[in-house]
Amino acid sequence: MNQFGLLGKTLTHSFSKKYFSEKFENEGLINHSFELFEIPTIEDFPALVASKPGLYGMNVTIPYKEQVIKYLDRLDVSAQEVGAVNVIKFEKNGTKTGYNSDYYGFRQSLINYSREINFDLKNTNALILGTGGAAKAVVAALKDMHIDYKIVSRDQGKADITYAAVNESVIQQTTLIINSTPLGTYPNTNECPDIPYQYLTKDHLLFDLVYNPEETLFMKKGRSYGAHAQNGLEMLHLQAEKAWEIWNTSAS
Repeated sequence: MNQFGLLGKTLTHSFSKKYFSEKFENEGLINHSFELFEIPTIEDFPALVASKPGLYGMNVTIPYKEQVIKYLDRLDVSAQEVGAVNVIKFEKNGTKTGYNSDYYGFRQSLINYSREINFDLKNTNALILGTGGAAKAVVAALKDMHIDYKIVSRDQGKADITYAAVNESVIQQTTLIINSTPLGTYPNTNECPDIPYQYLTKDHLLFDLVYNPEETLFMKKGRSYGAHAQNGLEMLHLQAEKAWEIWNTSAS
């Protein structure tokens, strides 16, 4: 049995298991399985891997995208550039290689949606809300797309500006706002990043990496002021297919 799975701390509402289980069934891959690997601490990772001799590939989610790196043998250039891992490939020789497909998923989804709404990515500045592993993928993508950005955090030491500094002028100057935090994720759907939504306009694009619920409070507030808003579902599909592409050379 070729085993795949998702590594995380709390995986009750995982997208990956349903997505890949249905994919395996639809493609007749009866010798493939996808499991949820919940571990309370990253120190449990080596024992988990040792207990799964048929492991071919693994997705990684919060809070282990950065913590898992020290347990890997090498990093693909995608993970090196981002500084976080969301895909691990287990080679037949025992080598564990880390990749980042979040970068690909975010970049392509942003391009797709901007074309759909005729949003000019060449003449925009961005705010990235949050500083975690997902934010690092967003940073890498924006750099490659030559989009200037500022990172926002509650902690001044971790970002360019704090949430308290996001005022009307900042909102007017940054028409692309990306939520890379888990705020608003089910079941905490009444939460959203603390920014002054009243200054948003029809010229703004809000991109939420959260995909459950379909419309987050962040998106809802933005739309109430005329802004465009996209959730993270397409990004998730794109990064999942990229992960499968990475694994597929080993799985058979």
